[in-house]
Amino acid sequence: MVNQNNSTVEAQNQPNVDNKNLMSIAQYLKDAQAGHKRSIPPLEQWQPKHCGKMDLTVKANGEWWHEGQLIRRQALLDLFTKVLWKEAGKFYLKTPVEQIEIEVEDEPLLVNQVEKVELEGKLFLTLTTTNQDVVIVDEEHPIFMREYQGELRPYVHVRFGINALIQRAAFFHLIESGELFENAQGDTILSLQSGDFHLQLGT
Repeated sequence: MVNQNNSTVEAQNQPNVDNKNLMSIAQYLKDAQAGHKRSIPPLEQWQPKHCGKMDLTVKANGEWWHEGQLIRRQALLDLFTKVLWKEAGKFYLKTPVEQIEIEVEDEPLLVNQVEKVELEGKLFLTLTTTNQDVVIVDEEHPIFMREYQGELRPYVHVRFGINALIQRAAFFHLIESGELFENAQGDTILSLQSGDFHLQLGT
């Protein structure tokens, strides 16, 4: 009976612990926020203690759910995505003092905007996420295709092993920015150029 009661108490207290952890991360980010709108902290330099797992899930469609409730505040999501960390295949929210595991069904970021910018006389593809991360497509940040639940989806590498799903409308803009052709096997290939970086995607 004692063990059962203790388990019940722990289960009841878990939401409060999660709320406290979530708010402490949010407060840290607000305090540490730099002047630049999207300044990513040096997560790779931090070695915090692991503090268990939080009831926080990023759905495959990009929605963030905390304890069964959809997080709708974009400003809060923008803050949390600054401290996303991936380690040994698991996702975390990471600060200098704590590292808390969260659940991510596919990838935690979404690209919703595609543009071409000219830098030093060359045209580059830039992808912008819903959290205002701007990614210049190159060898370190390639676009690639990967299956998720039987569907072939386009992604781009952002940072720290974390990728962003390129939403459908944005991918159509990518197609308009490149060239489509068929290879010898009859597959449709999308050819893209970003600066000196060239890539081909099977669609």
